[in-house]
Amino acid sequence: AKILYAEAKENHKDSQWHRWYKCSLCEQRYHGVVKCALGWGCWKTYVGRPETDKSRRFAMTELANGLGMAGRHEEELSVREAELSTLRRIGTSEEDVLIMQNNIAITYHRLGRKEEATSMYRQVYSAFVKLHGEDHPRSLNAANNYAVSLTGLLRFEEAKSLLRSTIPVARRVLGENDELTLMMRMTYAEALYEDEGVTLGDLREAVKTLEDVERVARRVLGGENPTTVRIEVSLRDAR
Repeated sequence: AKILYAEAKENHKDSQWHRWYKCSLCEQRYHGVVKCALGWGCWKTYVGRPETDKSRRFAMTELANGLGMAGRHEEELSVREAELSTLRRIGTSEEDVLIMQNNIAITYHRLGRKEEATSMYRQVYSAFVKLHGEDHPRSLNAANNYAVSLTGLLRFEEAKSLLRSTIPVARRVLGENDELTLMMRMTYAEALYEDEGVTLGDLREAVKTLEDVERVARRVLGGENPTTVRIEVSLRDAR
């Protein structure tokens, strides 16, 4: 990853940064302890650069993502808060700040700070829609995160309403096989079957949705991918 990225910069070609988080063979994102190890390796490679250097900022994100994948969420939050502070100090774009706030909200959710996470998700989602429109991938990702957070607070009707309006957009813009589309459909199914007022029709819809999503995820992502594994757990719960 270090060599490819350096060569790309030297030759003024497209960035190879994705090699820090994506396998060059299967093109899927790393996860678990491998992700964490690469995060540390990335940070150690670029930590000596100035705060304004793009590679250093990206490395901070990779470190936080790796810590999160390894379940070290207190450390993950510390890195993310430091990164947000750096971004504000150097005067970065509104979009970069929103991306960082979204990442912090994810960490809040992992730490069980659900009210704080939901409030931040709502702000980030509204800001992205205002900035890019509802059909932009960042807006769709923020919508799914917000819906997941609403579900965690048992606000199922709000979550379902949001996803009913955004899932068709994701299917049109990203496609049926995209991982975010699959995750949004899974979140919707979970909101259906976890609701105390669930009907038999809702349960059937949830199971049918998850069976379809699981089939696509296995084909596109593979059986060991964390998203596929989570979909399978949700399918068992729905059944």
